[in-house]
Amino acid sequence: MSELDDLRAAVAHLKDRQDIHDCIVRECRARDRQDVDQIASCWWDDGVDEHGAVVTFSPDYPERANAGHRGAFHMTSHNITNHLCEIDGDTAYCESYVVGGLFWKDSSKTSIAFGRYLDQLEKRGGEWRIAVRRCTIEMTADADPSWVFSDAVKGFLKPQWSKEDPSYERPIAWKPKEEGLRW
Repeated sequence: MSELDDLRAAVAHLKDRQDIHDCIVRECRARDRQDVDQIASCWWDDGVDEHGAVVTFSPDYPERANAGHRGAFHMTSHNITNHLCEIDGDTAYCESYVVGGLFWKDSSKTSIAFGRYLDQLEKRGGEWRIAVRRCTIEMTADADPSWVFSDAVKGFLKPQWSKEDPSYERPIAWKPKEEGLRW
């Protein structure tokens, strides 16, 4: 194999790895925005999610996941940290650590859950999507959420479970403090 062939193979591997990571992160972002279309775009139609005792098959997963979050929380925040990825042809086996923030509807507490997504992604038609997800929960912690109601946070943008969230705006531009949903 020539040096150029080695370079091409390395770039192709790195692109696959980045596309896989982007899919996992995009799925988390979509859940935090309750964006059914974006969630669905991360899963194959024959995909399956195992969240504890709840097993959901695509295409029911996006709405079911959103309904579960809407039922208990004001807002969620899924954060991918450590990410391991083993690519075997058009199949990838991933372990992604996730830290989830859960702001309860009654504003009594914020819970933080630490766990992992054990994912199998498949590349079909040149695109990587999730085929199987299994979730672990490793530990949790509860915190006092009152800080978000304090003067220290007053004026910060509030997240929204919709495409009204500021992250969808293009171009991204500052706004006077009187505009936008704020704490």
